[in-house]
Amino acid sequence: MTGAELAFGLAALAIGGALHGSIGFGLGLVAAPLLVLIDPELIPGPMLCAGVILTLLITVRDWSSADFRGVKWLLVGRTPGMVLGALAVTWLSTTGLAIVFAFAILALVAVSVAGVSLPQTTPALFGAGALSGLMGTTIGVGGPPLTLVYQRSSGSEIRGTLAPIQSFGAATSLGALAVVGELELGDLGRGLLLAPGMVVGFAVSGWVAPRIKPSVVRPAVLVFAVASAIAILVRVAI
Repeated sequence: MTGAELAFGLAALAIGGALHGSIGFGLGLVAAPLLVLIDPELIPGPMLCAGVILTLLITVRDWSSADFRGVKWLLVGRTPGMVLGALAVTWLSTTGLAIVFAFAILALVAVSVAGVSLPQTTPALFGAGALSGLMGTTIGVGGPPLTLVYQRSSGSEIRGTLAPIQSFGAATSLGALAVVGELELGDLGRGLLLAPGMVVGFAVSGWVAPRIKPSVVRPAVLVFAVASAIAILVRVAI
């Protein structure tokens, strides 16, 4: 990367990191498109490396607010979801899966807007974790099922609960990339170069997060879910 490209990349991750550290999600939607403009090779490996640092920082900061029962069952569900996703990629069209998942997200948002609450029961948490693992493995977007389950929670609970799941997901994705030969030392080096942007974004989020009104959290979750679904459909169309 040139000096200008590095500066732009750091700025992209600082903005994405500030948003993610403030509300618990949104890094991929903000930073990934900007990084692709700099160099497509920055996705997924280098960004995942920098993302692990961000989510670990959030985990430490907001651990006391986490829903530990939720963390447990989301992780339990995510593992078979990832396995099923890996199998689905070999059996089915990822384009077809992406379209199905996008419309499933939009349907869940519509149900939520209609006033039906998504419960935080053990089956629901397990299912959200499994769907997140399935979606994350097949189309690279696993956040919406998690955020929709916690849309009526406080911002600190969302951040504290989702950050460990996100750290686990990014770490396992990096491991999978390494196993199939798609992660090199150069990717790790570029990820470390970009990491200061994440740290700056995290620091900014520490000031922003306590100032976010509770009434803003649920609309932000729903907007994020819709934006994710639209992004999936646009990517398929392109």
